[in-house]
Amino acid sequence: MPAPGTPAPPGPQITDRHPLALALFGLTLASGLIDAVSYLGLGHVFTANMTGNVVVIAFALAGAPGFSVAGSVTSLGAFLIGAAVAGRFTTGRHGRLRTALALEAVLHTAAAAVVFARTADGPARYAVITLGALAMGIRNATVRGLGVPDLTTTVLTLTLTGLAADSRLAGGAAPRQRRRILAVATMLAGALPGAVLVLHGQLAWALLAGAALAAATALLHRE
Repeated sequence: MPAPGTPAPPGPQITDRHPLALALFGLTLASGLIDAVSYLGLGHVFTANMTGNVVVIAFALAGAPGFSVAGSVTSLGAFLIGAAVAGRFTTGRHGRLRTALALEAVLHTAAAAVVFARTADGPARYAVITLGALAMGIRNATVRGLGVPDLTTTVLTLTLTGLAADSRLAGGAAPRQRRRILAVATMLAGALPGAVLVLHGQLAWALLAGAALAAATALLHRE
């Protein structure tokens, strides 16, 4: 429950053209890029999608090649710490979004600096995972407090479920159909260049691109 005198989260009344919704679309784009970077460039570890990490841990425990318990546990732990940190300054008001995005930009920039200096092998890889997961934990906790439907910025499962289950084909009224489609499209639009950069050996530049997206969203966002 919000503290007495705290404004309610913006929630469902936010339209797709509202500055907050536009900011969240931008962050969804960044999430696609960051997940491509972490999964393809850091040994099949997610820093934004924690559901994926839980499943990856199970794969690794079962002996599947190419997966790391240590890497995924590191990411999970750092993500939880980041979410806890955000919980200290997040009250559900979008005025906190800029603080979270500034921290995200700084942390992704620091991760890029590690890669530029030492590549992403050995201990440096765990440093990059930790920095990225901290950033995404802070962001996820902040966005969660905003309560804007279908714009969680990192997870699309419920968005896709709603798109199908509420569709006219299923007998529904297709609410927020455009928003749901745009959320999926922006995630794809971020993941594609992220994957291209990593596959061409440009992991650090991909991380800087994620930092730049977070910083640009913070600068352009209007309350």
